[in-house]
Amino acid sequence: MSEEAGGAAPGETGSDCVLGFTVPGRNVRGRAVRLGPVLDTILSAHDYPSAIKHLLAEALTLTALMGALLKDDEGQLTVQAQTGGGVVDLLACDYRGGELRGYVRHDADRLAALGANPSLFALFGQGYLAVTFDLAAEGQRYQGIVPLEGDSLANACERYFAQSEQVPTLIRIGTRSGKDGCIAGGLLVQHLPEGEEGRERLHARMDHPDWEHVAVMAGSVRHHELIDQAVSMEDLVWRIFHEEGEIRVASGTALTRGCRCSIEHYRAVLSRFPESERAEMRDDDGMVVVDCAFCSKLFRIET
Repeated sequence: MSEEAGGAAPGETGSDCVLGFTVPGRNVRGRAVRLGPVLDTILSAHDYPSAIKHLLAEALTLTALMGALLKDDEGQLTVQAQTGGGVVDLLACDYRGGELRGYVRHDADRLAALGANPSLFALFGQGYLAVTFDLAAEGQRYQGIVPLEGDSLANACERYFAQSEQVPTLIRIGTRSGKDGCIAGGLLVQHLPEGEEGRERLHARMDHPDWEHVAVMAGSVRHHELIDQAVSMEDLVWRIFHEEGEIRVASGTALTRGCRCSIEHYRAVLSRFPESERAEMRDDDGMVVVDCAFCSKLFRIET
């Protein structure tokens, strides 16, 4: 295993970090992530029931994996899952420069009636997943929308890459919660035939021999390996691809909770509304009360 510029030493990357890697001989790029304290911090903003905790943990892990594909530090990835009448009517997560945030809005009474381990369909019904990449440096925005079908959000994200970007992609997610908190881990691998990451991708084929080989290797990773804190991300990648001639790892990106709410931020947003509309928002004390769903805080703002 070799290290790219600034690469972390093997065994060094622990929780709350994303590791980038490439397997040049197979034209493969990937990301591996493990979330620990930052996950607990985000989940603690609301008193989520167990099923919703696991759903949001999976969504945040996916957001970290896909967000880490951005080369623009000011770029943002947003993942939203919505339905027109499901138990969960909105799930929203985003990533920007290593900052994660997310929340779920759901019907608690209907959720309780589903039992301990509801399926994705039971939670969302006929829902859809929207994945949006905002590239600040280029001033461009890309969005793909796919149905929420299959057993997990990861399945829907794989479908997004296949349909919207024509990039063969495999994603594996593992989560666990207990009295000591919640931990999640994930692996994303993509095939870029005819061009390693950083070079032009000329053609992508789901049936390319290299991709078929990589999909078997990466697909062999087990749930417990993804969340085993005794196994570093570098070691996990090595276990999967140790038969390859070369594996290159890049610097691990540290992850933090990134709710960007503040009185200054909301005051700037409110300033864009005409006075007539701001007047309608004010309470009896002349204040506008803003409820941040991400961090569950109320902000009283004088405008």
